[in-house]
Amino acid sequence: MIQRPKGTEDILPKEVYKWHYVEDVIKRIAKNFGYEEIRTPIFEHTELFERGVGDTTDVVEKEMYTFIDRGNRSVTLKPEGTAPVARAFIEHKLYADTQPVKMFYITPVFRYERPQARRYRQHHQFGIEVFGSPNPSADAEVINLAMTVYKTLGVRDLELRINSVGCSKCRAEYHRILKQYLEDRLDRLCTTCRGRFERNPMRIIDCKSNACQAELMEVPLILDHICDECRDHFEALKKYLEILKLEYVVDPRIVRGLDYYTKTAFEIITDEVGKRGTVCGGGRYDRLVEDCGGPGTPGVGFGMGLERTILTLENKGIEIPKPAGPDVFIITIGDSASYEGFKLLNQLRETDLVADMDHLSRSVKAQFKYADRLTAGYTIVIGEEELSKGTVKLRNMTDGRELEVASDDIVDVLKQNIVCNRG
Repeated sequence: MIQRPKGTEDILPKEVYKWHYVEDVIKRIAKNFGYEEIRTPIFEHTELFERGVGDTTDVVEKEMYTFIDRGNRSVTLKPEGTAPVARAFIEHKLYADTQPVKMFYITPVFRYERPQARRYRQHHQFGIEVFGSPNPSADAEVINLAMTVYKTLGVRDLELRINSVGCSKCRAEYHRILKQYLEDRLDRLCTTCRGRFERNPMRIIDCKSNACQAELMEVPLILDHICDECRDHFEALKKYLEILKLEYVVDPRIVRGLDYYTKTAFEIITDEVGKRGTVCGGGRYDRLVEDCGGPGTPGVGFGMGLERTILTLENKGIEIPKPAGPDVFIITIGDSASYEGFKLLNQLRETDLVADMDHLSRSVKAQFKYADRLTAGYTIVIGEEELSKGTVKLRNMTDGRELEVASDDIVDVLKQNIVCNRG
């Protein structure tokens, strides 16, 4: 039997309502914050991620699904959402539109990594991107949007951690200081960290190896070496967060896993899979558009994994409301009734009612059981007697009340009882 590829998941009909609920919350909040949706291709030219994400990141070095297409071009399934949006921003000259440009997306992303709890090789990401504003108020808005999504979903024990990772000006001096500290410890660092020493020493701070972390106990941190501009930006961000009454913790060890971050970096932490874990992360990337070949344009945003978000809700016992069953289920007795029921089924659907009927020639009793399993609000019974009288039997499946209704009136009766109640 052919099975799904390792690290992927089928979202079955009985589970997909959870995704619809979370996505609806996301779209509603994004709209309230003034963001418009963007959709970019599943694959991009590999160079985009090498230039935009950074060739020293784990994503580019180890995790990308890259292949040569029939035109001998190197293409990559997108491992994250920000670089493709930056490419679209440049290609379609959105920098000429009124600034800032505020966009969101819900997209599959692909990373070749060891599958874990709701961390798949294909997973889905909700992302926010704001291009064109250097102001820390944009950073605060992005963070507030992420926090609002989780709070709306019912997650309360959120911890916001923030840091400044500096800019190219202050980072160059910090790299010199950091390398001085690391130089005598290189032999005790893992192979990956030794490879990062020359190209991107800041990433060493983010290493998950216990041996490496033991060597980093007294490592100099970027927050102690940022320039005045970056410090002013960070202090202003904190003021905006305080205006929003968002509690935060300054965590000088946050560096994030992608090279394009400048100034603000943040993570949102909560209990996940039985331990504290990051459920959302982001920050500012003022050089990304320029690095991808566009004009100098500041940017800020975040990425939030939907699989991990849904798992977090499940682990916290937060119930996602199940959708209602069909408004009406039509039960028929005999071939003539089946034809009449099929005709009525289409009429009901044309009036925006959710309707269904039996397609397996079940017995009447089995049809009622099936309607009950579907949690139908009403059933309509059509048999030989009803056909001869020009009526149908309408049963309220909640209280069991039943009445006879003229066939010509049934659509109007249902619209009055169901559509009006929806409003």
